[in-house]
Amino acid sequence: MSWDGGLVKDNVDWRLDQWRTERPDIDPTPMGVMARIQRACRLLERELRDNFARYDLEIWEFDITSTLLRSGPPYQLTAGQLVESSMVTSGAITNRIDRLVAKGLVTREVDPRNRRSVLVALTDHGKELIDRVVVAHVDLEAKLLSELGGRDQELLAGLLRQLLIGLGDNSPDNPLNP
Repeated sequence: MSWDGGLVKDNVDWRLDQWRTERPDIDPTPMGVMARIQRACRLLERELRDNFARYDLEIWEFDITSTLLRSGPPYQLTAGQLVESSMVTSGAITNRIDRLVAKGLVTREVDPRNRRSVLVALTDHGKELIDRVVVAHVDLEAKLLSELGGRDQELLAGLLRQLLIGLGDNSPDNPLNP
């Protein structure tokens, strides 16, 4: 169903109506945008978490292993590169890599070109698993977004991109990236 000027309301509309009644002197529109982003994030994350659990994976495990997969052959990155792509601390990435090694999804070895650096690589088992999981993941994401048509998905993606860039979340390969 699409929102058509008042016939279909969501949970956030109900809250905004309360704010308009209680505080008619403020415009709660920004609250509505933020609340919808937060609620959508929580609802989508729950669905993603449930899907990954079918493969005995956590969201962060998929994040790291899929980062390695999309990096292309030989499916390895330094721990530092993983920190940059996942926005976690080096201490957190070390712990996560340890857990992935214990599950047999990745290996860790000293980089022969730079002995101070650690290379993390997908194992054959890790690659096979993530190759399967990514298909189910994309299928689920398509299902979760199916309420929006193709043009609406493109519009939403563009608006969210604009918001993220405005918040400083630029692509690592952007020459203007600080």
